[in-house]
Amino acid sequence: MKEARIIAIGDNVVDKYLSRGKMYPGGQCLNTCVYSQMNGGTPAYLGKFGDDGVARYNCSILDQLGIDYSHSRHFHGENGAAMVTLRDGDRVFLGSNRGGVAKEHLFSFTEEDMNYIGEFDIIYSNTNSYILNDLPLLHSTGVPIAFDLSVDWDTDLLNAVCPHIQIALLSCAHLSDLEREKEMRRVADYGVTLVIGTVGEAGSYALYEGEMIYVEACRAEDVMDTMGAGDSYFATLLTTLLQDDAPLFETNHAKMRMRLLRAMNRGAEFAAKVCSMEGAFGYGTDII
Repeated sequence: MKEARIIAIGDNVVDKYLSRGKMYPGGQCLNTCVYSQMNGGTPAYLGKFGDDGVARYNCSILDQLGIDYSHSRHFHGENGAAMVTLRDGDRVFLGSNRGGVAKEHLFSFTEEDMNYIGEFDIIYSNTNSYILNDLPLLHSTGVPIAFDLSVDWDTDLLNAVCPHIQIALLSCAHLSDLEREKEMRRVADYGVTLVIGTVGEAGSYALYEGEMIYVEACRAEDVMDTMGAGDSYFATLLTTLLQDDAPLFETNHAKMRMRLLRAMNRGAEFAAKVCSMEGAFGYGTDII
């Protein structure tokens, strides 16, 4: 099994659960690192931290887990934070500071950063990471980019993102089957090699070389919190593909189809386990 090295570039937050009086480390990029590590990967995080208690807490968790964040930026001001509550086990967002310092400062990648990023197998990012203008530069490293487009995308966003990425994730539970397939094929038409469409409890789809592949969702035995379910699925899928003793994208279509089915099923199984954790992956503390 090969080493899976994902570098997640972008957001970190704490999710403040007002219903519990606790906060938990999170953010899609930070989550992706933790979930990849839980599946045997060797990830790294490159993001923007404030200098408040929230930032110090997230850094302490990364230190505790042994996840490298040495190339991250640290600015004066608020770290990203979101307010959350739970309704019947589903997390409901009540508001956020839109990333705190992350929205106020550029990454301004250096040559040292670019050389460091070039050592990884995949770059992961998303629409919450204030990174759209940096995608052409990141694309120039030659490292494949996996990008989470979340639940809301338009032509302007697709034009900014899709020419620079190889893997896209769309959250499609709000779409009909016809709409989901249309949107997945729309993204593939930009030249995106692999398009993943998740539909919550109805499972997930992968579009590869024109073929639509489906796997069922796994039923969680004890749903405590759905926070991180989508991130855990995607991180596990990416990690599993990287661990295969083969190129990321198999030239043999039948073999690639089998690899995708295995990675999607592993993602579904792990996402079900994550739903039994508090917060995205635990490590709760009193709200600061």
